[in-house]
Amino acid sequence: MSSNPTDPARVSVRILEKEFFVACAHDERAALLDAAEFLNARMREIRDSGKVVGLDRVAVMAALNLAHELLDIREQESKTTTSAVTRVRAARERAEAALSRNQQLEL
Repeated sequence: MSSNPTDPARVSVRILEKEFFVACAHDERAALLDAAEFLNARMREIRDSGKVVGLDRVAVMAALNLAHELLDIREQESKTTTSAVTRVRAARERAEAALSRNQQLEL
C-alpha cells in the first residue's frame, strides 16, 4: 500500500529526550526537522543553565525568547522597508524633477 503524496507526513521529533509526532506536508519535512533541532538546542541551553526547572517552564522560556527575537527581526525589517521606501520615493521625485526640467539626473 503506497501513501498518497497529498496526505501529511507523520514526522517524529525528539525534544529534550521526549518524542513527539507531528503531521506536516511532505515538502515541509526538512524544515520541520530543522526547527525541532533548533528548538531542542534552545531548550537544552535554558535547561542546562540551571535557572529554570521543569519541562513546561523551559518550553515557555524558550517560546518567549524566540517570540522576542522574532518581534525584534520584524521591527528591524519594518524599519529597513520604511527607509528603502523613503529613499526610492526621494529618488523618483528627483528623477521626475530633472526630467521635467529636461536636465540629466546626477546620481
